[in-house]
Amino acid sequence: MTTTVQDVTDLYPTRDGERTRVIERRDPVVQGSAEQGPMDAETLRGFDAKGYLTIDELITGEELELFRAELKRLSEDPEVKADERTVVEAKSDEVRSIFDIHRSNEIFAKIANDPRVVDRARQILGSDVYIHQSRINYKPSFVGKDFTWHSDFETWHAEDGMPTPRAVSISISLTDNYSYNGPLMIMPGSHKHYISAQEKTPEDNHKQSLVMQGAGVPDPETLTEFADRFGIDVLEGPAGGAVMFDSNCMHASNGNVTPYPRSNVFIVYNSVENTCVEPFAAPKPRPEHIASTDFTPAGR
Repeated sequence: MTTTVQDVTDLYPTRDGERTRVIERRDPVVQGSAEQGPMDAETLRGFDAKGYLTIDELITGEELELFRAELKRLSEDPEVKADERTVVEAKSDEVRSIFDIHRSNEIFAKIANDPRVVDRARQILGSDVYIHQSRINYKPSFVGKDFTWHSDFETWHAEDGMPTPRAVSISISLTDNYSYNGPLMIMPGSHKHYISAQEKTPEDNHKQSLVMQGAGVPDPETLTEFADRFGIDVLEGPAGGAVMFDSNCMHASNGNVTPYPRSNVFIVYNSVENTCVEPFAAPKPRPEHIASTDFTPAGR
């Protein structure tokens, strides 16, 4: 029997036409323990407090070169560019993102199911995990556009039917992240406060939101309040490192006007105990390549 949205209590209402409001998080952030994985208790406490953690050297230099070569090959393949799983920049027509990369590409499938990544996700979420979404992001030099402030969970809840924020993302850097080439920015501590958006979800919203986020973006007053309260961390770091962050973190990245591209592999792990139902605030689910309904545990 398929679980419907009517069978699940909506703890995080959003996009209902009412005013923007802040709801305190109702679920724990870290649901595993130090005994259950590679990270120690201090690292888990830091993740609980800030909503993210950094890993200086997740992949080897050899893997980095392999991933970079594959990144270049994919961006130059006309069939890949024409595929519905590929998103291009609105003005430059350069590749912005390629979705579902863990199922379409053997090289990136391997890292998506690697114990170095999956074991950390399991430890944070306290259960087996499956891949809700995967993609490679390019943010090319000079023309890479920004990703405005948002909570991923707000979108996944509204448009994919994810019941609670029991999900974690990892961004593996394939290029150096400088303060000036559009790195990830996070408001530390914001993950414990859910912003319920006002604007209702348009039909086929994903066709616009993957290029430029619209519905679900908090209003400037609430974002200012959050920035004043939590501050903004700019996550610089060398290629080969990674950032793991909670699904409800308020985050963004600036456009890239520098000669230095900012590319990464981005994988979302959701708890197998938090599988998606019908969308909570959208007419229909997003396509399978954006929000997977294959709940097979990763790394098994």
